[in-house]
Amino acid sequence: MEVLTGRRSGMKKHIHGGDIYRHGHITDFSANVNPLGTPESVKEAVRKSAEGIEHYPDVHCSKLKKALSEWEQVPESWLICGNGAADLIFALTLALKPKKALILAPTFAEYEQALKSVGCQITYFYLTEQEEFRVTEKILSEITPALDMVFLCNPNNPTGELTDREMLLKLSQKCREHQVFFAVDECFLDFVPKGQDYELAGCLKYNRHIFLLKAFTKRYAMAGLRLGYGICSDEKVLLKMTEVTQPWRVSSPAQAAGTAALSEQSYLKRSVRFVSEQKHILKKALEEAGFRIYGSRANYIFFKGPEDFYEYCLSNQILIRNCRNYEGLSKGWFRIAVRTEEENRRFIRTLQAFTKGETAWQRQS
Repeated sequence: MEVLTGRRSGMKKHIHGGDIYRHGHITDFSANVNPLGTPESVKEAVRKSAEGIEHYPDVHCSKLKKALSEWEQVPESWLICGNGAADLIFALTLALKPKKALILAPTFAEYEQALKSVGCQITYFYLTEQEEFRVTEKILSEITPALDMVFLCNPNNPTGELTDREMLLKLSQKCREHQVFFAVDECFLDFVPKGQDYELAGCLKYNRHIFLLKAFTKRYAMAGLRLGYGICSDEKVLLKMTEVTQPWRVSSPAQAAGTAALSEQSYLKRSVRFVSEQKHILKKALEEAGFRIYGSRANYIFFKGPEDFYEYCLSNQILIRNCRNYEGLSKGWFRIAVRTEEENRRFIRTLQAFTKGETAWQRQS
């Protein structure tokens, strides 16, 4: 475990998965969206919403919040909607303006980006390969009154490692004791079997220092619409977030899509089952190829392999996530999303061809 503290003038290049536009015809394994695709009911809701696009969107997202309140079993006043999860991350940091924050490394880069945008001093808690990138009790000693904010992604991105409930409760309690705001990103929990066991919504009644971040992007394959939401029992925090951001952040089509998506319960059950089955197949192929897999509890697989694997996949029109730009990682770390059966088979064929090439090269050397 290593902890570095202080303002840093530079950081690794900010890159996201899903950049299919500059690669032409390609099979995208870099973005962790639902492989079952957008539900038809959601597409139909978007089409119908186009009939009223001459009007401004509902600035309060009233219908969507009502549906979310029923879905999450929380009061509507505890909810805030945004233009994707990233929008809410920036809104939260802009509202709270933390002076010092703790984030894990590696993890989703948007936390770092948002914190740096308000001049926050960041402490990095480095997750290590030796501990299989797990969040251990070592992190508890780093939560002190000197902090203003902690970001935790659960399951973590890119590792897919899941922080267990006992540790989550210890973290939330420690943050509460020291008046540290605890932001928990639960965007990928929907793909974890029995993921509800790791949700912290039940803690909100007695802990006003928790902000839960969720999104429709991954859950319902709606990345192009941009829709996320947050849950917090401190309504003053939510009010500050609305005060520091623009109105009409969520378009009418996005609101309609989100409302329709929340009725797709059978779709989510099928998604979890499909992802679990296909992930098992992909992991087996990677392990047989000699790649080391870590975490991977959600709808993506995090692994270590030869440094040129990314370029080889790209040359075969397959885009995977090269994780070398994540804080705490270097070359040779990759992430792939679970895709459709056909796409997964294509990836496995490419993987096997790469492995055979490596074996032949090794024999020649």
